[in-house]
Amino acid sequence: MYFRVLGEITNVETIAHGSGIRELVRLRRRYGRGRWRKRKGTAQVEQAGGVVRVAELHWYEATGVGPREFKIKRYLD
Repeated sequence: MYFRVLGEITNVETIAHGSGIRELVRLRRRYGRGRWRKRKGTAQVEQAGGVVRVAELHWYEATGVGPREFKIKRYLD
């Protein structure tokens, strides 16, 4: 699903880090080594049809690599 994050992501929390991330091997192979963390937060997103909604997002992030692979987990509105 295509979407675009509008504005700032708020209520950011770390869900898992290091070996607690199930996808760690794949992330390191694709993006390189780093201190990987799985994070979550809320933000307004614009969907492909132009609809704007508030959603809970999950993504992976590492120092020196930045945020990768955003996913919408649920809509909050």
